[in-house]
Amino acid sequence: MKLPVYNLAGEKTKEIELSSRIFGVKVKPEVVHQVVIAQQANSRQVLAHTKDKSEVRGGGKKPWKQKGTGRARHGSSRSPIWKGGGVTFGPTKDRNYTLGVNTKQKQLAMAMCLSDKVANNLFVVFEKLELPKGKTKELTSWVKEIKSKVVELGKTKKILFVLDNNDEKFIRSAYNLDNANTITADSLNCVELLKYDAVLASSEAVDMIEKHYKKVSQKTVNKEETK
Repeated sequence: MKLPVYNLAGEKTKEIELSSRIFGVKVKPEVVHQVVIAQQANSRQVLAHTKDKSEVRGGGKKPWKQKGTGRARHGSSRSPIWKGGGVTFGPTKDRNYTLGVNTKQKQLAMAMCLSDKVANNLFVVFEKLELPKGKTKELTSWVKEIKSKVVELGKTKKILFVLDNNDEKFIRSAYNLDNANTITADSLNCVELLKYDAVLASSEAVDMIEKHYKKVSQKTVNKEETK
């Protein structure tokens, strides 16, 4: 499987050979769905927290004696039925939303997402991705120019830039754009790949992807395709 490689001017300079192990996998939505659900669950923050009567401050003294007052019996003013008391069955920070997912399955799902981008001509490889000044205006004008030259990118709105290193200038230039984001090749994940229409990667980032995601073996791919 070959893809053209462009320079920053949007001109084809050569072709790169892509591994079918990662970029030519048959897409199975159910596999991707399981991984996406697990990733979103594992990144969920438990913020809502209510205190029960053991956590609420005060209420150590019995409000009044047990008998002889004519009033109902109470042991603490921090009881849930009192104003300012604890909360019964409220949300707590002890909740656990994490879901386990197999590493092989996670990487296979990512390969499926990448393969889908390649199949739809939405995975574009450049010799390098860099900006001399690192300005948002500079990146915006470059993307506009590239869209006019690379036909496949013409109708795309959201773009994910896959870098081979943490290029501070490039990352800073994309920071203020609503429809663009940057990520390093070894941090790729299904959620980010599905969120954006097109993926623009440097040729070195492609090499990093093939080396980093070793759990996607040809044997695993063939096994999934026969199911």
